[in-house]
Amino acid sequence: MDAQEIEALLNPLIEQEGGELVDLQWRREGHQWVLRLFLDKQGGITLDDCAYFSDRVGATLDEGDKISQSYVLEVSSPGLDRVIKKDKDFARFAGKSVKLRLKLPENGQRRFSGVLQGLHEGTVSLQVDKDLKTFAREAIDELRLDDAAAADF
Repeated sequence: MDAQEIEALLNPLIEQEGGELVDLQWRREGHQWVLRLFLDKQGGITLDDCAYFSDRVGATLDEGDKISQSYVLEVSSPGLDRVIKKDKDFARFAGKSVKLRLKLPENGQRRFSGVLQGLHEGTVSLQVDKDLKTFAREAIDELRLDDAAAADF
């Protein structure tokens, strides 16, 4: 199973339980595979919520051996500097301070900080000081809330 298949399998379960799958990482780390889920819910996610979701997700994946190799399951909060990946997140966090990292440098620069303006037709708009910058979504390596400003969301 790859990350997209795992996400497709788990997303309905997580949403049914009142959660939101913010990000999923499925990767080999050293000699083991790690499935890392970053979850949120209305009002924030607690340690008890993480334990609950871990039990539910683990049971779902173990049912019928959905993942053939052994792995470590980690469930946690996305944190104050949560990643922005989904279309709905671009609208939800428009007007918030963010940090953006490009896959390849643009004019020698890969990192930008500014205020997210949104996503329109595959282009992300970011107010950087007095300049409105646009970036193709595919060119972005990572976009996160700026944790210094995220506490008020």
